[in-house]
Amino acid sequence: MPFLEISVVPVGTNTASFSSYVTDAVNLIEQSGLNYQITPTATVIEGEIGQLMDVAKAMHENVIANGATRVITNICIDHRTDKNTDMIQQVKTAQK
Repeated sequence: MPFLEISVVPVGTNTASFSSYVTDAVNLIEQSGLNYQITPTATVIEGEIGQLMDVAKAMHENVIANGATRVITNICIDHRTDKNTDMIQQVKTAQK
């Protein structure tokens, strides 16, 4: 199953903090029903490619809708087709 790593950075806000944007992003992911893992600098989401792109778009647009005058969104997609895997298995494999 594909993974999408996303980092959404609001620019042009009145504060250096963007925790409220992170909270909103997590709410959007939870509404999508997709599995996810928050890291200190990004969020990894697991799902079908169309679902991942839809939630990434919603997260990006939400930042602008909530007052940022600019947003920088970085996305990395890992889409393996030779075998089925999930986030938990990928982490377990890396920790061996």
